[in-house]
Amino acid sequence: MPDVGSVTGLPTPRFVALRSDEVNLRVGPDTRFPIEWTYQRRDLPVEVVREYNQWRRIRDMDGTEGWVHQSTLSARRTFMVRGQERPLHHSDSETSNVVARLQPGVVGRIRRCNAGREWCEVQVADHRGFLRRTEIWGVLPNEEIN
Repeated sequence: MPDVGSVTGLPTPRFVALRSDEVNLRVGPDTRFPIEWTYQRRDLPVEVVREYNQWRRIRDMDGTEGWVHQSTLSARRTFMVRGQERPLHHSDSETSNVVARLQPGVVGRIRRCNAGREWCEVQVADHRGFLRRTEIWGVLPNEEIN
């Protein structure tokens, strides 16, 4: 059974997205703590690993951790392409047509990911298709997203 956050009761870890193009990552859970980093990418997926009052300890794809105010996060489910260029397939099959080629670091929206399935349905701009869950950051190994 997964852990749950002490404030929200939601599972930890869990993925969320940055709400704006400027989100301050702090050393501790309060505005009195110094800003260690400022993210400048709306919709970037991050993983909530702890909660403290209105603050969430997050981890990014590179493993950097710090504290952000909960108001800077969105429940919207997004992903980031990891590794190398990835083909966006028309359906959940390696042999289906490729509708786009996505570069590492591209951020998009997760539309659906069935638990126990290898493929997730995603959208980047006007392109919809399927990527393997192992090719993206933003979804847990057996997580269900509807």
